[in-house]
Amino acid sequence: MEILKAEDLSFSYQNKYQTVHAVKHVSCGFEPGKTYAIVGKSGSGKTTLLSLLAGLELPTEGQVLFEGKSTRELDCDAYRRDDAAVIYQSYNLFPLLTAEENVLYPLKLKKVPRAEARDRAKKELLAVGIEEGEFSRFPAQLSGGQQQRVAIARALAAGNRIILADEPTGNLDISNGEQVVEILLRLAREEGRCVIVITHDMEIAGMMDRIYTMRDGELLCGE
Repeated sequence: MEILKAEDLSFSYQNKYQTVHAVKHVSCGFEPGKTYAIVGKSGSGKTTLLSLLAGLELPTEGQVLFEGKSTRELDCDAYRRDDAAVIYQSYNLFPLLTAEENVLYPLKLKKVPRAEARDRAKKELLAVGIEEGEFSRFPAQLSGGQQQRVAIARALAAGNRIILADEPTGNLDISNGEQVVEILLRLAREEGRCVIVITHDMEIAGMMDRIYTMRDGELLCGE
């Protein structure tokens, strides 16, 4: 059963010169325990589609449904905090918080008791390959691969059932990129999360359960 669905989804915006139709009548669905790749050239609309799925933007036409409820009706900040985590190519960690504090941050927002929060943060950091000696390091003291794993741990500790990853390996070398992809695959296959990855890397896309291809804002196919 689909946890997230796009129905006849369109998004347009006005720049200095013209109206840009970034997403055009896209319909697709996403199930728990499955991995999805959204591929396409730069400017094809794939990142805009991810922003719509994350509730960062509301559609011009059509709707995004999370468990049958439109993002127009949701508190989108709460939706991202509790249900749909976005993982970025640039990591988006808080630079003045340690690795552990970055993972604890969403748990504090959810008012999880401190002892429980620390246990969850430790568990998820260890699960993605961050050692205890690295918990107290600031992002600038971590490698790119480590920072991306901390970002994933933050999403896991918060209990998000949907993971939306925008070029999560784009700033990583091959080895670290492979490790991050393996973590994302495990989240779906072992923990039942819905994992959606924006990527230009067809090798990574080929590891996912289904591939959606976009061109000029349109969804061409789903394999």
